[in-house]
Order: sequence, then structure tokens, then C-alpha cells
Amino acid sequence: MKLFFHKITHWEYWPFQIVYIPIYFLWSYYSIKAKSIFFFNASNPTIKNGGFMMESKKEIYNLIPQHYYPKTELIKEGTALEEILNTIQVSKIKYPLIAKPDIGLRGSGVKKINTVQDLKEYAEKANFDYVVQDLIPFDNEVGIFYVRYPHEKVGRITGIVSKEFLIITGNGFSTVEELIKENPRYELQLKVLKQEYGRKLLDILPKGEKLNLVPYGNHARGAKFIDGSHWITPKLTETINEMCLQIPGFYFGRLDVMYRTIEELEQGIHFSVVELNGAASEPTHIYDPKHSLLFAWKELARHITYMYEISVANHKNGAPYLLHKDGMKEYRMHLEQSNRIVNF
Repeated sequence: MKLFFHKITHWEYWPFQIVYIPIYFLWSYYSIKAKSIFFFNASNPTIKNGGFMMESKKEIYNLIPQHYYPKTELIKEGTALEEILNTIQVSKIKYPLIAKPDIGLRGSGVKKINTVQDLKEYAEKANFDYVVQDLIPFDNEVGIFYVRYPHEKVGRITGIVSKEFLIITGNGFSTVEELIKENPRYELQLKVLKQEYGRKLLDILPKGEKLNLVPYGNHARGAKFIDGSHWITPKLTETINEMCLQIPGFYFGRLDVMYRTIEELEQGIHFSVVELNGAASEPTHIYDPKHSLLFAWKELARHITYMYEISVANHKNGAPYLLHKDGMKEYRMHLEQSNRIVNF
């Protein structure tokens, strides 16, 4: 009951279908104006479906200059372990590494792989294509929302979210599970953590020792999102814009970035792109617990307006909208893929 009331009284945990109710009306309005439900397809012309659904992470990585993201390889569903190990060896990807679905869903199916045995278990269970990549060595993560109209040479950062990982600190006598239960945000992840860690949750952490239970900043996996938009400066905008201009056909979306210090990120050093998300991106700074639902609606409406205007501009320049028949086919495939990953 405690967790139930925590979820009810904190809108950040509400199902997105409920949070987005007012936004559906705005989407309908823009669909009528564009004469296409799938106008988003033109927002990022080089990314499949603009990055709204069924987009391949590996294909998006291929658009980004290599030095901006970790070594990454695509593994097809059913690939033999020996072949996977050979791919990792040739690519010089080292353990621990990250494995995640090539077509993802809100952090589902993302796992830190520490050993060959972990990789074997992941490969045997995965009923989807996935990527393996180097674990980024930086401790901090932000999501940076970037918007640029097709006629512009300089884009803008419209929001930044800072991410606090699901980290517990030992006291010398409580088990890992007991420490998790001290924080409702963490306890909501207990079912998934039990599947992942098993009896390790009964271990007692030494006093002062920290344990990062989910080493990636995903809200659905327990990370706390904090609005970091006050970090937007002309220098940071210049750095991010310089990178984004090197990504063909990218105008709208969120870059999830790991970094060492915000000052170094601003200077364009010691950072790495975790992922680039396109038309389906949320301005995730809205999930800061200090923000109201009204604030979230305003930010969602602002960003969908950006996406619509960019899509229309690209469409006038020759980028097609997705045909209704093709769009519905892609949507059905998206639902099927989502069910696979959620049940992983």
C-alpha cells in the first residue's frame, strides 16, 4: 500500500497513456494540418521513421562520428556464442560491457555483462537483435534535448535532464535488499532487481561502500531525473551544435550523454554519447519531482510543436511523410517488438 500511494501521489510514475491525454489532442490537430498521422517521419529524414518507432540503434550510431560514442557491434538474434565472442575480440570491446536491444523500449532489455557466462545467458534468452558496446567510463549522465530547423546552421538546447543512478550505500549491517527498501523509488524496482541479482540481494554491504544497481540512467529502471536546464550556456550549445551538425539529417531529439564533469562537457572533452533518440524523445527534465503535471504538459506541447514545424519544413524540402498503410504496419511491428523486450 505504501508503494501504491507513492505512485498515485507522484505523477512521474503514472502510465504515459494518462499523462499524455491532453497531448493526444494536440497531436490530432497537427495531424490534420499535416494531413498525415505520421508526420513525424520527416523530422529526422535519415533515421527510420524519424526515430519514433522501429528505428535501429546501430543504424543511428552509424550516423554519428565514431569518436563520439563507444565501440558498438550489432548481434543478430540467434547468433552463436563463438561468433559473438569473435566479434567482441575483433572490435576490442572489453568486459564489463553493455548489451541492449537494437530496437529498444524505455531501457527494457538493457543489461551490464560482466562475464562470458553473462553474455551466454543474454544471447540464449534474447529473441531480438541487440548491440554490445563498451561500458562508458564516466560517472555522470545527462539527457540533452536538441532542436534545429532545417534552414538554420545553429540549433538550440531546449532542456537538460541530469540523472541520479540507483546507488545504495552500505551501513555494515543491512542487506542490499533492506537498503533498497529504504527508498520508495528503489523499492519499486525490487522485483526486477531480484530477477537480476538473486541471492546477492542478501549480501551485507560494508559501511560506506556504494553499489550502483543499475549503471545507466533510465527512469523506468529507478534513476531519479533532475532538471539541469540551468546548465545551458552559449559554450555548451556551441559544443553540442558542433557535434549535431556532423550527424546527417538530425534536427530533433535527445542525446543521452555520459561525462566526467559538466565543465569538461561544456568544453567538448571527456564525454561519450550513450544514445541518440529521435522523434519519440521526451524532454525528460519534466520528470524532476519538483515539476508539476502542468509544467510537463507545457513542455511536451512545446516540443511536439518543434517536431511538427521541423517535419513540415523537411517535407517541403522533399522528405516524405509515412503513408498511412505503411505507418500502421510499422506500428504493429513496434507493438510486437515491444512485447518481446518487455517480456525479456
